[in-house]
Amino acid sequence: MNVLFMTVGNYCRREVVTCASSDRLTDAAAAMKRGNISSLVVCESGNPVGILTDRDLRNKVVACGIDPGSLSVFDVMNSPVITISENDYLFEALYRITRHRIHRLVVTGKDGGVTGIITDSDILRVQACSPQLLVREIEEAPAVKDLKGLHQRVQGLVQHLLATGVPVRDIVRLIAHLNDQVVIRLIELLRAERFAGLTDSFTFVVLGSEGRSEQTLTTDQDNALVYADDLEAGDVQQLEEFSTALINSLIAIGIPSCPGGIMAKNDQWRHSLDQWRAVLDQWFSIPTPENIMNVSMFSDLRMLSGDTFLEQALKEHVAGRLQGNDLYLGHMTASLLRFAVPLGWFGRIKTGKGEHAGSVDLKRAGIFAITEGVKILSLGNGVQETGTAQRIGRLVELGVLDQKEANDLTASFYSLVYFRLRTQVDAVNNGRQPHNRIMLSDMNRMEQGHLKSALEVVRSFQENIGRRYQLGQTM
Repeated sequence: MNVLFMTVGNYCRREVVTCASSDRLTDAAAAMKRGNISSLVVCESGNPVGILTDRDLRNKVVACGIDPGSLSVFDVMNSPVITISENDYLFEALYRITRHRIHRLVVTGKDGGVTGIITDSDILRVQACSPQLLVREIEEAPAVKDLKGLHQRVQGLVQHLLATGVPVRDIVRLIAHLNDQVVIRLIELLRAERFAGLTDSFTFVVLGSEGRSEQTLTTDQDNALVYADDLEAGDVQQLEEFSTALINSLIAIGIPSCPGGIMAKNDQWRHSLDQWRAVLDQWFSIPTPENIMNVSMFSDLRMLSGDTFLEQALKEHVAGRLQGNDLYLGHMTASLLRFAVPLGWFGRIKTGKGEHAGSVDLKRAGIFAITEGVKILSLGNGVQETGTAQRIGRLVELGVLDQKEANDLTASFYSLVYFRLRTQVDAVNNGRQPHNRIMLSDMNRMEQGHLKSALEVVRSFQENIGRRYQLGQTM
């Protein structure tokens, strides 16, 4: 087992010194001196509400010439504090540390209380040469050209982790984290090197599988840009130039362009907030196959950089138009049911013909049906999560899915994703372009049984979705 996938609780420091927000700052500083520590966790009713560090004392008090005797901990502490569960993985801890540009995380237990603290140095000491180092190298890449090699190393890391038996759920999460870091660092470098005067009133969002954090090795670009309605023409022009530079740089790094042109450098995928609302309303009013696909992709949107208000405003607009809108969700379901599950008489797995003879397209055969079906149920019930597994969990909480159906769907989803990832890794290892098809002849009898079981779950789920929206059986 790679150390990166051990839980935080195995490596965090359990000796944590705490204080209250109402404590005098001088008392807190004295406690830090006695314990020879660089931080205190600020707690109220046993739960962490902030953190006080020696850097806070230096930068916010001493450097400003303020009398520490006149201050309480509340006046200086950082709040809210960034926490992590002791049951989360180390790679998640490192991701949060680098994303928030901090050096430590407060570790919490099931009840939300403090159980430890973990620092970036703690994590890096665990394994000097590990995927953690790749995260850090991406975060500190000095120039755009350096990101190409780092992105290629992500692919090699995936191959290694799959071969060592790391669960596919965790591999997919790590791929998403690393890809996010590459894009975030690229945006930072472009702004520093070429767009220093760029407005902050925009957000860059990713869509589809990237928005759901469910990429494998064949992910191309699906993204968009939204900016504030009151920007000056010069700011809008610079955002256009920035978007073009960003997408071209992503392509140069090795992230393929979207065949359908769903990229922020294209005018139709770069609008102001009100313009995006109008575009979405047009998609909602005319349920053509293309508009339905666009709505589906946009409902997975997730911000990677920019103004969170713009992201949330778009999410709320989509949710407001779709929650309880059985008519449009019915159109989405009808589109979904056109993807027939490849099962024939007696449950025999049907394979492709011609150049695809003997193979099954795992995305079209089942992954798409699960992600889209779960998405439809989520949109209809106001679920805000974007990941498929997270959506399934919320649907159980809302009583839309029972626990058995949820367990079957989750297991089938990750089973199909595992086979997809495995066949992609095999293709790369043999010098071929990764794809979504798997040859039945490459699977043993047990694996074919798992594939058949997963497809049976998909077919049953499609039938249930069709009945929910009163659609006839079209598969």
